[in-house]
Amino acid sequence: MRVHHLSCGTFAPPLMPPVVCHVLLCEAGDGLVLVDTGLGLHDYAEPKRRMGPTRHLLRPVSDGSSTALRQIEALGHTAADVTHIVLTHLDFDHIGGLSDFPHATVHTTADEHAAAITSPDFLDKRRYRPAQWSHGPQWQLHGGRGDVWREGLTAHEVLPGITLVPMPGHSRGHAAVAVVSTGSTGGSATGGSATGELLVHAGDAVFDAASYADASPSGRPLAKIGPLRAFEQIVGRDRAAIRRNHATLRALNDTDGVTVLPAHDQRILDDLMGQVAGG
Repeated sequence: MRVHHLSCGTFAPPLMPPVVCHVLLCEAGDGLVLVDTGLGLHDYAEPKRRMGPTRHLLRPVSDGSSTALRQIEALGHTAADVTHIVLTHLDFDHIGGLSDFPHATVHTTADEHAAAITSPDFLDKRRYRPAQWSHGPQWQLHGGRGDVWREGLTAHEVLPGITLVPMPGHSRGHAAVAVVSTGSTGGSATGGSATGELLVHAGDAVFDAASYADASPSGRPLAKIGPLRAFEQIVGRDRAAIRRNHATLRALNDTDGVTVLPAHDQRILDDLMGQVAGG
């Protein structure tokens, strides 16, 4: 499966480096598959309704040209070519583009769907933005632990070569998404390539890549980003689970042929998009 690394939204919160929305576009046998969507066209048209007050803290600085839809169109495809979307979780910066692909089947854990939609608790009601799914997505829910996978984790194979790996902590039903890759490329704006056997999109199971790796995929040393780590703790539901997830992701990333990528660390996105020498 060929995988494109896309930047589908950028934020400029105070006292932090730019925060990106790292999305995977997978060329599958029966169509295109997105892992997360980043921000969508409707987010830029209706920021108050769809992003809520959090937008004032995160400060989006990208525009509609960075959406997954516009980048997919630049690659010569249409929205209808996206047949499946596999989500790490339902925070607005990960699902804003769902409404740009209304005919796609949307995969998530049953726990995350319950937290956001069917049985949110007090904190969840303040967290999620129902406007993001008001168009009525075609949900496919994956419940239970799934099958034994790696590093003590369990998983659901949702499509050939694409696996949903429950990893709660950031949210009640958060998951990583593992993709078997025959090659990876940058998005429509950049060239370059990076290859690997297994890409593990960690979503928000980790924010700062230095929490699980000493160096980026290109070999650059990774310094800790204190403000990003502090933000991770503030918005996470279970700090003990977050620490365990970091350790598990480090073990995965240290495995030959496995590359772990967080949703928001620009350093990893830059490497995998080929923007850094040696990437």
